[in-house]
Amino acid sequence: MAALLVGSFVAILGSVEANIGERISASLRERQLTMGHMAAKNDAHNHRTLQAAVESAVLKAGVELLQAEHGSAAARLTLEDQLRELCGPLECDFIALAGAGGNTLAGLWNSGQRLEPMEPGFPAPPAAGFYSLRGGAYRVTSVAINQGRENLAVLYVGERVDLASLGAAAVLLRDGAVVRSTLPGVPDSHVAAGLAACDWQSQCDLTLSGQRYLALRSGESGGGYALYSFQNLDAALAGIRRTLSGVFLIAGVAGLLAALLIAAISSRSLSRPVAGLIAHLKSGEAAGVLSETAQPESRIREIKELTAEFNRAAAAIRESRLRLDRANVEFIGSLANALDARDTYTAGHSNRVSSYSCGIAAALGLPAAEIELIRVGALLHDVGKIGIPDSVLQKAGRLTADEFAQIQLHPAIGRQILEGVAGLQQYLPIVELHHENWDGTGYPHGLCREETPLPARVVRVADAFDAMTSDRPYRAGMPLAKAVAIVRSGSGTEFDPLVVEAFLKAVQNWSVAPTGEVAALCAALSV
Repeated sequence: MAALLVGSFVAILGSVEANIGERISASLRERQLTMGHMAAKNDAHNHRTLQAAVESAVLKAGVELLQAEHGSAAARLTLEDQLRELCGPLECDFIALAGAGGNTLAGLWNSGQRLEPMEPGFPAPPAAGFYSLRGGAYRVTSVAINQGRENLAVLYVGERVDLASLGAAAVLLRDGAVVRSTLPGVPDSHVAAGLAACDWQSQCDLTLSGQRYLALRSGESGGGYALYSFQNLDAALAGIRRTLSGVFLIAGVAGLLAALLIAAISSRSLSRPVAGLIAHLKSGEAAGVLSETAQPESRIREIKELTAEFNRAAAAIRESRLRLDRANVEFIGSLANALDARDTYTAGHSNRVSSYSCGIAAALGLPAAEIELIRVGALLHDVGKIGIPDSVLQKAGRLTADEFAQIQLHPAIGRQILEGVAGLQQYLPIVELHHENWDGTGYPHGLCREETPLPARVVRVADAFDAMTSDRPYRAGMPLAKAVAIVRSGSGTEFDPLVVEAFLKAVQNWSVAPTGEVAALCAALSV
């Protein structure tokens, strides 16, 4: 925008300057033509008047007398008196006589107060055109004084030219030297040098004292004299430049403000949907789940493509996570099966506890996500028994105090095994705390009541129920009714009363393992 404004300003200013230069040139030329016509008309009038005056016998006799007496002072005074009488009606500023050989005989010039005589031998004026005398500039008209066929002399009449009245600065030159100048603040030598550099063309652009001028030569030039009219282009263009500069400054400021406004609107149209995507990413980061977002109300194609790619990435991440979860579940199942395979008497224990836990959780009315957490946690609840020696774990008889103390280490061992596996940390409370009792008599920490998380309290009941109903090397499994009665009797001491109540509600549909809707739910969650 800046380049466009500067380029436009330069182009328009150049066009305006060229146009104004042409107009100034035309105005100067028209003024010169007008003045030339007026001068020609005045010269014609003076010439007619002079033509009649030179027929005066007295004037001719005076010329002959002065020429005969070879510069007699008395004869010159007589002739000057005749010239004074002749100049009066013409209101001339200069009048002179020159002999046929070009020698000046007599002359008068207007000093401002009266006509003063001039010394003989002064330079003869040109027949027509400009003439400089005593620091003044004159426009000359001449007529021959004849006696029969003989030319006695030439009469010259001059009218003072006031350069200041020409309507423009002017310079009168003679043979390239400045005679008179009305250019303010410009030395005569600079004027002569500038015009010489223009090769004395009829029209020229030149720079004088740091200012640009247009110089135009008058058509009246001649006899070694030349009159130039000058116009200061910088002064003529200063107002226009100020106006154009102001206009372009206002346009530039307005364009800048418009650009800032457009940029702000454009940036908001870009930043708002991007900010929405970033906020969605942050919320997904906090929740640990990256979900798709709605397509923003934007007409910008790139924003729509970005949102579409984001949603595709979110879907791919969700699919990858589902696959990872399935792999984790399969790993957990394999780990549970490997654990149960160490003891033929406890084979299937982890799967049964998981199934019982699902039934109790469903009876509690827990959401599907929490039921799934309990299901997987129940599969892993005895993973710490990997660190228990087979001699203790598979002992046929009752355990000694030391051996039971080793068994009590399996919750802590299980936590140590799982806490280094990413994605399994959510199951640590179940693995570590599934042997805590409601009354604080459990292990490993002796937690009371709600100090133990609900999933661990659920698995505590399911684990105890399966232990009672399963065969052991040292005893046979209890009947269902007896095991249920023991669980009921442990409500408020070993077990959470709320969990026992849910267990009693769920066990009505069991024989040995959950069936029906609960089994279907757990099966669905394990997929």
